[in-house]
Amino acid sequence: MKRFLIASAASVAVLAAGFTSLNALAAEGDWQNWFADGSLQGGQVISGTATYKVEDGVLVGTTVDGSPNTFLAIGPFKDFELEFEVKVDDELNSGVQVRSHIAKEGDPAPEGVKNGKPLPAGRLFGPQCEIAINGTAGDFYDEARRGTWWSILTKTEAVRTDAAKAAFKKGEWNHYRIVVKGDHYQSFVNGVATADFTQPGDPEGYIGFQVHGIKKGTGPYSVRWRKVKFRETK
Repeated sequence: MKRFLIASAASVAVLAAGFTSLNALAAEGDWQNWFADGSLQGGQVISGTATYKVEDGVLVGTTVDGSPNTFLAIGPFKDFELEFEVKVDDELNSGVQVRSHIAKEGDPAPEGVKNGKPLPAGRLFGPQCEIAINGTAGDFYDEARRGTWWSILTKTEAVRTDAAKAAFKKGEWNHYRIVVKGDHYQSFVNGVATADFTQPGDPEGYIGFQVHGIKKGTGPYSVRWRKVKFRETK
């Protein structure tokens, strides 16, 4: 009888642990495969005139001569995980905005903006995870606001190790994982940790796929995202 009771207790514990795991999974959103249906995922193209299209599930952003930075903005969202593979022309850098904001007519200047002036209506601003071949990939830049790196603002430069700076492979598809939960931001490029910091200033906002502005008489250049997976977390 004692043996039976012990076994039963152990079974109950295992079942309880299983239900806890299932409940934890249920609390997370289901993974969504963005752009797999050929659409722009309901996103809006803002801030510039670069073009976006989906080819066989691959989001292709292409520069337009003289255009400023352009974004395909989707959201807003709070806590989430985002994964994708990206390939960018060597002459272009890019990025993905997270928890970013769209300036509206009559809004005051965002806190921290360098010149103290309001942004033009429709301008996307906030944290951006960098896509570049120059060693900054995976770091976060405060787009159109403070104009500097969050690794500097939060004094987490130590995360920018030699391995982090070398993680992005020129001319290849590169895998990104971005995790934003509460005040905590993390990024990984090809499995290497490239950013890890906390900042409370942007609790909710848009994800924005960037096509960087270029000078007149240059381009066109493209950036491509594929296998884009997203889920909201709690």
